[in-house]
Amino acid sequence: MEHSRLKPLRASVPVPRLTELPPLGMDERAIADDFRRYFSHTLGRDKHCRSTHYPFQALALAVRDRLMERWKNSRYACEEGNCRRAHYLSLEFLMGRSLGNAMLNLGIAGPTARALKDLGLLLEELAGTEHDAGLGNGGLGRLAACFLDSCATLQLPVTGYGIRYEYGMFRQLIDSGEQVEEPDHWLRDGHPWELERPEYTRRVRFGGRSESYQDEHGRWRMRWVDAHAVLAVPYDIPVPGYRNGTVNTLRLWSAAATDEFDLDEFNAGSYPESVAAKNAAENITMVLYPNDASENGKELRLRQQYFLASASLQDVLRYWVRFHGEDFRGFADKNCFQLNDTHPSCAVPELMRLLMDEHGLEWDAAWAITTRTMAYTNHTLLPEALEKWPVRLFRQELPRLLDIIFEINARFLEQVAARWPGDGARIRRMSLIEEGDEPMVRMAYLAIVGSFSVNGVAELHSRLLEQGLFRDFFELWPEKFNNKTNGVTPRRWLAGCNPRLARLVDETIGNDWPTRMERLRELAPHADSASFRERWHTVKQRNKARLARLVERECGVRFDREALFDVQVKRIHEYKRQLLNVLHVIHLYDRIRRGDTAGWTPRCVLIGGKAAPGYFMAKRIIRLVNNVAAVINADPATEGLLRVAFLPNYRVTAMEVICPGTDLSEQISTAGKEASGTGNMKFMMNGAVTIGTLDGANIEIRAEVGDENFFLFGLTAGEVQALRGDYDPQGIIAGDERLRRVMELLVGGTFDGGEPGLFEPVIQSIASPHDPWVVAADFGSYVEAQRRAAEAYRDRERWVRMSILNSACSGRFSTDRTIAEYNADIWRLEPVPPLPAADGESGARPRA
Repeated sequence: MEHSRLKPLRASVPVPRLTELPPLGMDERAIADDFRRYFSHTLGRDKHCRSTHYPFQALALAVRDRLMERWKNSRYACEEGNCRRAHYLSLEFLMGRSLGNAMLNLGIAGPTARALKDLGLLLEELAGTEHDAGLGNGGLGRLAACFLDSCATLQLPVTGYGIRYEYGMFRQLIDSGEQVEEPDHWLRDGHPWELERPEYTRRVRFGGRSESYQDEHGRWRMRWVDAHAVLAVPYDIPVPGYRNGTVNTLRLWSAAATDEFDLDEFNAGSYPESVAAKNAAENITMVLYPNDASENGKELRLRQQYFLASASLQDVLRYWVRFHGEDFRGFADKNCFQLNDTHPSCAVPELMRLLMDEHGLEWDAAWAITTRTMAYTNHTLLPEALEKWPVRLFRQELPRLLDIIFEINARFLEQVAARWPGDGARIRRMSLIEEGDEPMVRMAYLAIVGSFSVNGVAELHSRLLEQGLFRDFFELWPEKFNNKTNGVTPRRWLAGCNPRLARLVDETIGNDWPTRMERLRELAPHADSASFRERWHTVKQRNKARLARLVERECGVRFDREALFDVQVKRIHEYKRQLLNVLHVIHLYDRIRRGDTAGWTPRCVLIGGKAAPGYFMAKRIIRLVNNVAAVINADPATEGLLRVAFLPNYRVTAMEVICPGTDLSEQISTAGKEASGTGNMKFMMNGAVTIGTLDGANIEIRAEVGDENFFLFGLTAGEVQALRGDYDPQGIIAGDERLRRVMELLVGGTFDGGEPGLFEPVIQSIASPHDPWVVAADFGSYVEAQRRAAEAYRDRERWVRMSILNSACSGRFSTDRTIAEYNADIWRLEPVPPLPAADGESGARPRA
C-alpha cells in the first residue's frame, strides 16, 4: 500500500520529460562552486558561521550530488537489462563515516581537499564532524558494509536491506573503570547521505489471528486478520564502487505509525494515549539490538527481525509486480535473498505468506520459489547464539507465520522420517520446534530448511558446522553446504585508512591493487631490500604516532611509538579471551616488580570493545582491564617498559587509526569458537603480525603468510573438545609458577582498587573445571608465544620484514574475492555497468 500523500501517477498521465543536465565536474573549481552554493543558499549560512557542522553538510551534499547521477545510471542499467539481482538482508550495517569513503571511491579526495583549502577550510576538520552511522555493533555489521562495497566495485546488482536505527547500540564511557552506556543518537544532526523514499512505504502487520475463507474461485485460503499495521518507510543510502561509475543501494527501513494521532483520545483528555500507537510503532526501529534478557526485549527483537524481513520482501515483490504483473514463474530466476546470519530467518515463512496470501500461489509453487531464492550464512559456532523464539511469542506477534512454520516443519519431518525410518531421536533433534515446557522455534533450522545454500565464513568454521552444529542437516543435504571465507574491503581498510602506506604501495607495484589485491604479492621481494624496509618502517612509525595521539586523547595514557604496540580490539566476550590477554599483562607486571627485565621489549597494550549491557562477566573483565592499567601506569617501575590502556567507545572510525598503527594483532579466541574474524584481516593488511590460535580465519592467514610470520599458540579445536570432562585448571595453576604468581596477585587484591572480592567471579571462572574457554590451559603457550614476539620485535629488520610479508600475503582476504565466490556459487549475477551519460562519462541520464 503506497503512502497516501505520495500517490503514483495514473498510467494515462504522460511522464514529464526532465531537462537534460551535463555531468557534474570532478575538478576542484566545480566542487568549490557547489560547496558555496549549498553553504549559502541551501543551508543559509554566511561568513559569520563558526560551526563545522554546516560546512560539513555543504560538502556532503556536493559529494552526494556526484554519487546521485551515477546512482541513477546504475539503477537504469539494471532496469533496462532485466538483470538477475541479489538482496542482502542484515540487521546490521556498520558503515562508519561515509564522506572519506565516497571521495576515495569517486577519486576526488585530492580536488576536494584543494578546493576547501582555497576557501580557508581543512578537509580533515570537516570530515571529523561526521558521526559514525549507528547501524551495527561488531564484525557482523562491518562485514555487511564491506560486502556492499565489493558488490558495487564488482558491479554486481546487489541491494542491501537493513533497519534505520534512531539510536546505535550505545556510546561507551568508562567511569571509575566501569562501562557506562550512553544513548548513541547518531541521527541527531541529520544524515546527509540518505534519501527518504516515502513513495515506497510498506505496511507490516503484528498481532491478530489467522482465519480461513473461500476466495472468489471457491478455493479455501488463509488470511491474517485483526492485526495492527506499522508503516515501513525506506531511506536509501548510496554505496559507490571504486572508480567505476557504479553506485548500488542500501535501503534502510524506519518504522512509523499508520495513524500518528488519535483525535478521539485527545478530545477525551488522554494525550499520552492519543500518541501511544505512534510511539509503539516507532519503538521498533528506535534502538539497535535491544537487550533481550527481558520479555519486552524479546518481543521487540522479534518485531525488528520480522519488520526487516517483511518490508524487504514486500519491496522486492512490488518491483517484480511492477514489471511482470502477477506472473511469478520467472521470479526465482531473477532474484536471490542472502540471509546474513539467523536474524532475517523470518524471511522464509514471510515469503511463503506473501506468495500464498497476497498473490494467490499454492503451497508447492510458493515453496519452490522460496527454496530456490533463499540462501543462509551462519556466523556462529556457539549453540546459545542460534536464536530460538517461544512459540507463544510467535502466536502473539506473528500468528500467520506460525501456521506456516508448523506446516513447513510437518512436511520437512516427513522427509526426515522417510530417510531415517524409526529414528525418533533424529526427528526430535531436527524439528524446527524444540519441545519442552516452553516450546521454541529454532530459527537457524528454519533458515536451513528454507534455503538452497548454507555457508560458513571460514574453512574451519564451515567444517565444524558440518561435523557438529548442523551435522544432521549436512547428512540430509550435503549439497547445500559450502564455505565462503570472509574478507574486508581494501578500499577502506588500506587505501582509505592508511594513505601513507597506500602511496608507498602505489610507488612500488602500481596503483591498480585496490581492485586487484593479488598484486600485493609483488611486495614480497621488496622485503629483502634495506631501503624499502626503511621506508616501510617510517610509514609505520608515523601511523603509530597517530595512534599514540588517539590513545592519549581518549585514555590519558602516553604510548611511546618505539615500543611494541600490542592491540586487541573487538566485542568483549569470554570466548574472545580478553581475559587471557590481561593475565599476560599481569605476568609482565609481575616480572617488572621482581626485576626480571633483562632483554626487555618495551610494550604498549591497547584493549578496546563494548560489552553487551546485560553481560555481567564481560563488563567485569572491562573493569579488570582498567584496574590493571591504573595500577601498572601509576607504578614508577613500569616507566619505559609497560603501558596499558582501555580505549572507550571502540568504533569504525577508531579502527581506521588503530589498525595502521598496530604491531601485534591479538586474535586469541578459544579454538573452535570464532567463526572467522575480520579484525585479523584488517590488521594483517596494514602490516601487523598476528599472535593467535588455530581458530576461524587465523588458520588461513597463517597458511598464506607462513608459520615463521605468525605467532601460533594454544590448543586446537579438537584438543579443546577432548579436554572436556578432564580439565584440571587447578593443577595447571599449581604446575606453572608464572600463572600461580598471576593468580596470587589477583586473589591478593592487588587490582581490587579497595573493593575486596571485586574480581572473585573472574578468578573462579579461570579456576573452574567447567570453564569452556580453557583460559588456564592456554596460558603457558600464550606466554611463550608472546616471548617469541617480543624477541622478534627487538630485531627491527626481522620485524619490518614480517610486517611487509603480512601485507603482501593479505590479498586473499579482500571481500572482492569473497563476493566473487558468493556470486559464482550462490547468486549467479552478471556484472552490470551503469548507463553512460550523454557525454560518454558516468553522470546523470534524464528519463523520458
